[in-house]
Amino acid sequence: MPWTGRRLSTDMSHSNEDSSPAGTVQKRNIQIIEWEDLDKKKFYSFGVFITLSIRATVYPATLIRTRLQVQRGKSLYGGTFDAFVKILRAEGVRGLYRGFMVNTFTLISGQAYITTYELVRKYVSKYCEDNTVKSVVAGGLASMVAQSITVPIDVVSQQLMMQGQGEHLSRFRLNPDLQTGKPKQVLGQTRSIVAQIFAADGLPGFYRGALASLLTYIPNSAVWWPFYHFYAEQLSNLAPSDCPHLVLQATAGPLAAATASTVTNPMDVIRARVQVEGRSSITETFRQLIKEEGFWGMTKGLSARIISSTPTAIVMVVGYESLKKLSLRPELVDSRHW
Repeated sequence: MPWTGRRLSTDMSHSNEDSSPAGTVQKRNIQIIEWEDLDKKKFYSFGVFITLSIRATVYPATLIRTRLQVQRGKSLYGGTFDAFVKILRAEGVRGLYRGFMVNTFTLISGQAYITTYELVRKYVSKYCEDNTVKSVVAGGLASMVAQSITVPIDVVSQQLMMQGQGEHLSRFRLNPDLQTGKPKQVLGQTRSIVAQIFAADGLPGFYRGALASLLTYIPNSAVWWPFYHFYAEQLSNLAPSDCPHLVLQATAGPLAAATASTVTNPMDVIRARVQVEGRSSITETFRQLIKEEGFWGMTKGLSARIISSTPTAIVMVVGYESLKKLSLRPELVDSRHW
């Protein structure tokens, strides 16, 4: 899911305000912390910690999703749970975290995402007050900026994810240490994969599948925000008046994430195959997938993707509310009441 910002509170407040008849009391009044009210040092410091914790929690599902999307039919795993059990038995817990250390560098793209999102949204607000328009434009552009950083990291981490049981599906192999005969440590594995990618494809190899990534994550971000607003508004109208706002937000987040994952999963399958198998044509990859596995092939890894995005959405929404309170500028703390 995309990084959720202060707009979780702001937009829900606006949507309720806009839908209330003139002269009536709003059903909900959610406190708003503006971007300008935050202590940026605290905000980014706490944000990195929260994001890293979330990634560590959902990473096994991300690895499983990648292997399911790349395999032919059900040649290796029968589904998400089957993959989890087989990987755990054959490779242990470490097998579920292959490539994790490399993937943590995407924290940089996460910070780039939220900064771009807030700045673009603030700029668009000068010309349009419609929440959906602001969310689509800001979310799409933020995702484009983030993906320019993420793609090389994804290319390397996905190759590492495929090692072990899935190594026959990858173009690259991890050779054992020549001195000890044992598998290389994390740093050695990463260096080996990077060297092999560079030797085979040069610098462009690290941006293989960049277009497919953009076609996956820009729509994903653009879809997530409008659906988040829609679900939050509907839940606000249906829930009892004493229902905590955070509960509504924490429910709307995963619903939006599941919707966005379902809409963009076909392109995500193609993206994974382009990057792991070294393909260069999105169209040809699509045609081969349909020929070999039919349209059901476009749903591969969807359940794993939803499983990973759901807790991410819940924790991100809940965590962000706490993050905003922790990051509030000292001189404004006494003026806010929760």
